[in-house]
Amino acid sequence: MYVRGNKNPNQTMKRPMTAAQQIGWWTKDEPLKTKEPWTQEKRHVHAQSEMTKFVDDMHTNVIHTDFLDYTPLLNLFENHQACIWALGISQNAVNETEYIKITHDYTLAAAKSIANVNPTMRFIFISGMGADSTEQSRFLFGRIKGKTENDLVKESGLKEIYTVRPAGIIFTEQPSNKPWYERAFTPALHVFKVIKPAWVITAIGLSRTILYLVKNGHHATLFENQDLR
Repeated sequence: MYVRGNKNPNQTMKRPMTAAQQIGWWTKDEPLKTKEPWTQEKRHVHAQSEMTKFVDDMHTNVIHTDFLDYTPLLNLFENHQACIWALGISQNAVNETEYIKITHDYTLAAAKSIANVNPTMRFIFISGMGADSTEQSRFLFGRIKGKTENDLVKESGLKEIYTVRPAGIIFTEQPSNKPWYERAFTPALHVFKVIKPAWVITAIGLSRTILYLVKNGHHATLFENQDLR
């Protein structure tokens, strides 16, 4: 649909229409009168309309429990253009074996399954600041994140992989499942945002960058925190 611009009454912009929007109209006379009221009317959506079906189809929730076997999802992988892999857990929450399985094994299993049916899918791996590509870090997090990054490139079979390494993330709303020690550290992130901005990023800023990669790709494949801001 076409809507009138906010700054110039003669300006029109093309926007997609969704089931939750309102529509309006204005006079056909040109030029438009700047003081003429902008009339709105609620859009009463038909439950079975093509637009309603289209909007509903854009959102699909899938419950999957076996993160080492993605056979039931192959059809889903085949018909999508990008995957944002953000599954993970703190190394302080599980033992070493479980951490490696969740961080490395789950990721590689998914990437290889995707590559079998859709090798050109863009795969955005959410790693983290401190990931060590040499796999020599004295921290478990750094070694395993670095190994996962390397193995995605060497073993997955995917042709387009992007790795992002965010640092401290400032959320608009704090997730309720965050450990107490992470919630306690939140005020310090706002201080670092001023004195050491390369160490923090907002959730909104991170999301925008990830979605840009999903839509456009990039000539670079590794993005440190300062590259994401």
